[in-house]
Amino acid sequence: MSQVLRGTPVAQKILAEVRQYAQAHPLRLDIILVGHHEASHIYVSHKLRQAEKVGIKAVLHHLPEKTTTAEVVSLIQHLNETPEVTGMIVQLPLPAHISEQAVLDAIAPSKDADALHPQNLGLLAQGRARWAPATPWGIVELLLHYDISPAGKHVAIVGRGRLVGTPLTLLLSRPAAYGNATVTLCHTYTRNLYAYTREADIVVVAIGRPQWFGAEGIKPGAVIIDVGIHREGGHLIGDVQKEALEKAGAYTPVPGGVGPLTVACLLNNVCRLHEAAQSNTAGLLSR
Repeated sequence: MSQVLRGTPVAQKILAEVRQYAQAHPLRLDIILVGHHEASHIYVSHKLRQAEKVGIKAVLHHLPEKTTTAEVVSLIQHLNETPEVTGMIVQLPLPAHISEQAVLDAIAPSKDADALHPQNLGLLAQGRARWAPATPWGIVELLLHYDISPAGKHVAIVGRGRLVGTPLTLLLSRPAAYGNATVTLCHTYTRNLYAYTREADIVVVAIGRPQWFGAEGIKPGAVIIDVGIHREGGHLIGDVQKEALEKAGAYTPVPGGVGPLTVACLLNNVCRLHEAAQSNTAGLLSR
């Protein structure tokens, strides 16, 4: 029977560490939300609740759908200059008329809780990062919690987005306790995709298509990390079909797998931001 890799106990452990840090330091996370994207509202509400539970002051800036790129950038610049703000995030996706790149580039790297600024992604690539994008780091925490070491293993990542696929490739290939894997980064232009994933010991699916990845794409006993989350027929489902999960040796459920870790690691990043701001000798990313 496949092992279910539940994210909640791992997230609770991280949140306990965040709570302890927040008791000793004043922390504030500002969240910018533009428009009325239903899923974004759900995600933001969860982040706000969890932040308050662990003692981080959370401030929501909900802007109208018609807000311009310049207006969002102006708000970010104001928050950059506000000493009380420890970190900030811009909830994605943004309305189509807003330049995502311009908005993310405007965030001060030292307040970039999502670690999506080019400077922070560059530091991650060089192995010099102090914090990482929340979902990829949550996957690292999950694997280590369940004693699934990536070292020496073949990891196939399906999806090359900057939120998950690209930074996770960097993390798992690093010469670090959480890395040392051989990583194949696959995407929509990969020919014979399953030829790569069937050779992998760990398959991470972050393609953003409901129940898209089938059982024929995995070898028996491999680990599946399902990053997708979609609402269909009143239920939450992932990117991976049920038959593939049954064939796996271990897998993350949807919901209750990667999701809780994304929020926990985001709040942990707020602690890392504060620590880095207080000391130039703050440690590099490690676990």
